[in-house]
Parts: sequence; C-alpha cells; structure tokens
Amino acid sequence: MELEFAYWHWLVLGIGLVIVEIFLPSFTIFWFGLGAIIVGIALWLFPTMDLAIQLSIWIVASCGFALFWFKALKPKMIDKTTAGIAREAAIGESGQVIKTPMAERRGIVRFTTPVLGSDEWEFICEHDVSVGDRVFIKDFSGNTLIVVKLD
Repeated sequence: MELEFAYWHWLVLGIGLVIVEIFLPSFTIFWFGLGAIIVGIALWLFPTMDLAIQLSIWIVASCGFALFWFKALKPKMIDKTTAGIAREAAIGESGQVIKTPMAERRGIVRFTTPVLGSDEWEFICEHDVSVGDRVFIKDFSGNTLIVVKLD
C-alpha cells in the first residue's frame, strides 16, 4: 500500500501544529506548522507531486522559517534599554536633578534611560545640589539612590 497525502492532510497537519504551539512556550513548532501549510498549498497547485518532494519542501520550508526567526527576527525583539539592569550595573549611571532635597523631603533625579525600571528616583546627596545638576549613582539605600555630584 502506497502512502499518499492530499493537500488538505498537509493543511490539517499545519493548522494542528500551529494550535499545539499555543500550549508550548518554545515558539518552534509554529514554523513546522507553517512549513506544512506551504506544502499543502504547493500540493493543491501541483496535485501530482511525489511524497519525497512533499517531505523535502516541508523540511526546507520549516527549517527556513525557523532559521529566519532565530537569526533575523528574534534578535531584533530583544529589549536593549537599561530597564531592569542589576543594581550593581546601575552604579555610575548619570541623571539630572529635577527637585532639590529639602529638610524633610528627598530630591528627585531623572535619567534619560530607565534605571531598574524607572526613569525618576528619589535621592540623597552629601553635598548641596540644585535643579539641573548632573549627579551619578554611588549606591542604593532601599528605594532611594545615594548620589554624588561631580564638579
């Protein structure tokens, strides 16, 4: 008995693999489902296609989609901001004073790129600072920055 696939077999396989991807966090099975859909469309256009050619198209299309995803698209989706960086890596970042510290109130410094997920932080400084001064993170004290002003 010879095994024959109709175009709709490939379409069902492709759609099934795409649906399975909903339950798996890997985002790789999706590309094999798209490859199967491509074979289904090709078989619909050329109904006399041999099974070996169908399997070859599926392998090449699936691997091509997966390589395109992992080499071209996924690296562009990586967050390149400094939001969420480690506390140690934030030391030395510079920001601008937008509110000066008063007797009972801490000052506020704003950063151009978020530091640990926020672009504004309360701060303590050993020296007097004024609005517009550039300060650098020296350390953290809970949710407050300890900053220094460089002359």
